[in-house]
Amino acid sequence: MPDGTRTGVRLGVDVGSVRIGVARSDPAGLLATPVETLRRTAADDRVAAIADLAREHEAIEVVVGLPRSLSGAHGRAAEDVLAYATKLAQVVRPIPVRVVDERLTTVTAHQALSRSGRSGRTHRSVVDQVAAVLILQTALDTERGTGRPAGTLVEPAAGEGDEIR
Repeated sequence: MPDGTRTGVRLGVDVGSVRIGVARSDPAGLLATPVETLRRTAADDRVAAIADLAREHEAIEVVVGLPRSLSGAHGRAAEDVLAYATKLAQVVRPIPVRVVDERLTTVTAHQALSRSGRSGRTHRSVVDQVAAVLILQTALDTERGTGRPAGTLVEPAAGEGDEIR
C-alpha cells in the first residue's frame, strides 16, 4: 500500500483481570471490528484461546493494550499485562505480539456505548470488545500515519512451553 501499511489481519486484545476483549482488523488493515469477550479465570488465562483466534483469522500480528497511568508510568495493571503479553508471545510465535498505550480506552468505550443508547448495566458484556476495537484501531491508524507498526514488540518468554499447534 502506498501509505506504508502492511496488509493482513491483526488481532487487538484488551486484557482485564476478569474479561479479555478481542477485536480484529480487515485484511487491508484499515478497520477494527469486535470479535468476542473471553472470560478469564485463575485456572484459564485464555492465552490458548487467543492463539486459536490468531491462527483462525490468519493474523499477522497481535496488538495488546498496555494500561499506563495518565503520567505514562507502569503500575501493577501494566506489569500484569506485560507478563500476559510475554506469555502470549511465546504461545502464538512466530506471530509477533506488540503492546500499545491504551490509556483511557475503557472509559472511552463506556462513553461510546452510552452515546449509542446502551444502558450501563449492559456495557459489561461488550465494553472489553469495544476497548479492544479502540486499541486496535489506534494501532492501525498509527501505522498508516507513520509507516511503521505501532507500539513495542514483545519478546517471547525464554524457556517457557512450546507454541500451541
